[in-house]
Amino acid sequence: MKSAVETLNPTRVRLTVEVPFEELKDSLDAAYKKINQQVTVKGFRKGKIPARVIDQRFGRGAVLEEAVNDALPKLYTEAVNEAEVNPLGQPEVDITELKDGELLAFTAEVDIRPAIEIPDYSGIEVEVDAVEVTDEDVEKSVEQLRERFASTNPVERAAAEGDVVTIDLEAKVEGEVLPDGIANGVSYTIGSGELLDGIDAAVTGLEAGGEATFTSELKGGSAAGKEAEVTVKVTAVAARELPELDDEFAQMASEFDTLDELKADSRKRLENMKQFDQATQAQERVLEKFLELAEIPVPEKLLEDEIQTRKHNLEHHQLGQMGLTLEKYLEFQGKTVEEFEAETKEQAVKGIKTQFLLDELVSQEKLNVDQEELTEHLMRRAASSGMSPDQFAQAVVQGGQVPMLVGEVARGKALAVVVEAAKVVDTNGNVVDLSDEDEEQATETVEAVTGEAEVSEEK
Repeated sequence: MKSAVETLNPTRVRLTVEVPFEELKDSLDAAYKKINQQVTVKGFRKGKIPARVIDQRFGRGAVLEEAVNDALPKLYTEAVNEAEVNPLGQPEVDITELKDGELLAFTAEVDIRPAIEIPDYSGIEVEVDAVEVTDEDVEKSVEQLRERFASTNPVERAAAEGDVVTIDLEAKVEGEVLPDGIANGVSYTIGSGELLDGIDAAVTGLEAGGEATFTSELKGGSAAGKEAEVTVKVTAVAARELPELDDEFAQMASEFDTLDELKADSRKRLENMKQFDQATQAQERVLEKFLELAEIPVPEKLLEDEIQTRKHNLEHHQLGQMGLTLEKYLEFQGKTVEEFEAETKEQAVKGIKTQFLLDELVSQEKLNVDQEELTEHLMRRAASSGMSPDQFAQAVVQGGQVPMLVGEVARGKALAVVVEAAKVVDTNGNVVDLSDEDEEQATETVEAVTGEAEVSEEK
């Protein structure tokens, strides 16, 4: 076999391959054998039909077509390896010449990973929010805990904000009660915003037995997004009572003996959360600077596929689970279709560039992923998917996605290398040391940018 490679642009090549006919012998034999098993000819046992008879009855062309289809994947792979290119996705193959007994020639155009020069990232500087926990933050945290331990007591008065009312609901669209438009015995806290728009105004001022009708856009169900006439009846009103903020509350709501100890723990937890947010912010901003320093061409076909994948995941998974259409989602977001398209393309470009750049850094720095790191990542992914670790691991293995998980972890390690080399200061001018930050957190940051789609290499 003889092959040559032509660079069409930084992300696409054309392979030209010529194969002497004798190298197709195994594929020709396989083609005759396959046809033998599929056809019957009077006077011959199945599987024992001579090649000359198959040529006469079914045509030499059918045999050649079967043989070429069998040989092409292997020949293409050999040409790719010989040219030392990293193809992305499936090639566009064109048979340019097929001379029986003499020669097979074909071309294969395919997108490739572009050659990327890793820029000097040692001079990257970014600013992040300072980790500051105020007394007000602590009080708010303790108050939220206090809300969780609130009790309710029935009252014989009109409902007011903060009260818990028990209500019956009936929703009609165009005068017809919806099949799923009736709900009885619903508990609702006035002012929480957890139900329909307009319900707070409707129930406020009603006593048990009171009834009101209002119009609201349904958020879910069979008529999601439609205007409905909703009738609400209050069957009970209860006032919420918060426990006193004292040592007794601390003992009831936590493992601490005093309110001061509870507040100190709340402050520490808030500091940890803000440090985590600060590290994530640093990783995101360092990655932005790193991408700005590098020149990374993006294959056109790969970009088209990535955009479609992101749209599909949003429309059929995320929005589908919420009962929303893309149109309704854009309406809620206040975006036009054009703005959504531009934003999706920008995110897709950034995701692809991030993969290319960090994968190149993984290769340059020879970053490896050990079993412990892979297991830790698998456990986190399993938790976020709602599956058990065993179920998730089985799905990953069966789907051939182990290399994808390894790639995710490796990119996280690569980003951690860049972040450690960067200078990070907070808004108070203090240098932030991120050298001990968890690499798994960097992996999560990369995943958020690259999305669910994976830039895969195929040969």
